[in-house]
Amino acid sequence: MFESCVQVNLQRSFGGGEVYTAAFARALQGAGVATQLFIDPLAQGWGALSMPQARIEPLARIENIVERLAAEPPRWLAFHTFAPAEVVEALRAQGHLVTAFAHMPLYGRDPAPLRPFDVILAVSRHVIASARAAGIGQVYPEPLYGVADLTPRGMGAEPLRARSRYDWDRRKLRDRLLGLLEPLVEPLRSRPPYARRPGLTLGVVSRLTPIKQFPELFALLAPVLARLPQVNLEIFGSGGYASVRDLVLALAPIGKRARFWGHQGDVAAAYRSIDFLLTGLPEKEALGLNVIEAQACGTPVLAPDAPPFDETVQHGVTGLRYRDPREDAGEDFERSVRAILAGRFRFNAEAAQRHLAQFTDAAFVERARALVAFLSSTDL
Repeated sequence: MFESCVQVNLQRSFGGGEVYTAAFARALQGAGVATQLFIDPLAQGWGALSMPQARIEPLARIENIVERLAAEPPRWLAFHTFAPAEVVEALRAQGHLVTAFAHMPLYGRDPAPLRPFDVILAVSRHVIASARAAGIGQVYPEPLYGVADLTPRGMGAEPLRARSRYDWDRRKLRDRLLGLLEPLVEPLRSRPPYARRPGLTLGVVSRLTPIKQFPELFALLAPVLARLPQVNLEIFGSGGYASVRDLVLALAPIGKRARFWGHQGDVAAAYRSIDFLLTGLPEKEALGLNVIEAQACGTPVLAPDAPPFDETVQHGVTGLRYRDPREDAGEDFERSVRAILAGRFRFNAEAAQRHLAQFTDAAFVERARALVAFLSSTDL
């Protein structure tokens, strides 16, 4: 039985993977396993996440972990950011059990970074299937679903208000330069508070990252929404320059009915300010914590009928799944929206309880307990 787990997450940006890391630490604590977490010294946002009793330490380079753990007895390590093969082998030579989380499906991705690890941990059945399809045999067979964490973070519980739609990618020169210029023009911009508009409000509550494929999605859905003038779109989230630019172009058919509000610290308020959450396209999505969070707030979800959304959205109960719009140019999406406008769907909170119980803290503790038992008894 492992008494502690060393988690490694060296992402500098803040997103679903970091929320998941904190939730996993809480689940391990509930299962009687302590957490030591290594983070990037320049990362921001960890202080806003609840991780009682977790020991958080900076790690400048992933290679440094070999020396940091050299004097430690054999430990269980869980990497959220992959280590090079030589680092994994060095840790195994020290007697450690070295596991890694697959936070994204492997379809279209190189599986080589996962091969050195003893066990691969996946956040959904969709990711498990993708790993097996890529020839990764050492996959833990049960999905380690995340949970809804609605604790205000970042700006805290400040009222919803227009903020920058950009999350500058510091790896790109253009984004770095624009990121330096934005504070200079910020005093000239109006940042109005959020107010609902009459009609049906669809919303995006997500980082505007390429894996969500929002420009591709709305290139197909915006012409449909243009035919439905009673439908508005609110976008809570930020992204790099190219992601935002391409999304703005895709939304041109609905003009001012699409509004950008930027990243919000109180995500629960964002979910409760809309009638339906819209997901991105499915195949690059691992699970979708925003889908789980929205449903926990009683906000139904509109999602393509494909993995992983068939795991997270109970059709007709917690939302509606529609045919992938790349297959029918958005016809089924339009039928779904018209059904909503006609009052033929309501979120069924009572029927949703069993489905949503999979994504609670208590359920995550039980999954963590089963994982620890599996790792403790498996001859690796």
